[in-house]
Amino acid sequence: MVSAAREDGFREILAVEVADTESEATYHELFRSLKARGLRGVELVVSDDHQGLRAAVERHFQGASWQRCQVHYARNLLGMVGHARRKELSEGLRGVFAAPNREVALRLASELAFRWRTSHPRVAQHLEEHIEECLSCLAFPESHRRRIRTTNGLERFNQELKRRTRVVRIFPNREACLRLVTALAVEQSEEWVTGRRYLDMRELKEQRRQEERGTEEVALMER
Repeated sequence: MVSAAREDGFREILAVEVADTESEATYHELFRSLKARGLRGVELVVSDDHQGLRAAVERHFQGASWQRCQVHYARNLLGMVGHARRKELSEGLRGVFAAPNREVALRLASELAFRWRTSHPRVAQHLEEHIEECLSCLAFPESHRRRIRTTNGLERFNQELKRRTRVVRIFPNREACLRLVTALAVEQSEEWVTGRRYLDMRELKEQRRQEERGTEEVALMER
């Protein structure tokens, strides 16, 4: 399932598919279909860590950033330590994710990795190699970050789908499953579109204008 924040700041579900695997080919076909329907201007893709999805994003949405879900990342990292020290690591991660910008976040992550290197070298290595994947949201307005740093919004709807499909238990075929899930997705999408605005896109446009002016000023100084 694919949801997106539109130019007007409202959320909408763009596609629903039933697939046997989350392979690169599956995502290629999905993104190809979305582009054929007119999807343009993708700036950020938020997901869990799926190699096939990342490869498809790089191919179909060149220039877009990828944000690894911070909740899933933290859950994976906390699984590498014993229960007694999970609170300590969790607090360190929260500090990294709450940083005001990418530079501060990377510094805090480096310090966190250093503190855990002796007792948990795998944790330190994972932080050094993968934490940047969780920081793409810092290139967006601060008011947007809470909503784009995780896949929680879509995960909540996925939980509702599981509850509703569990009642059926066994579908006679793929099409029957797709019909039910699509109907539920349409219902949810209409609720989002007619509800409260998800993101204030004026803030993003203003930030991008400021970044463009800054780039132009740097270019003039270099001449």
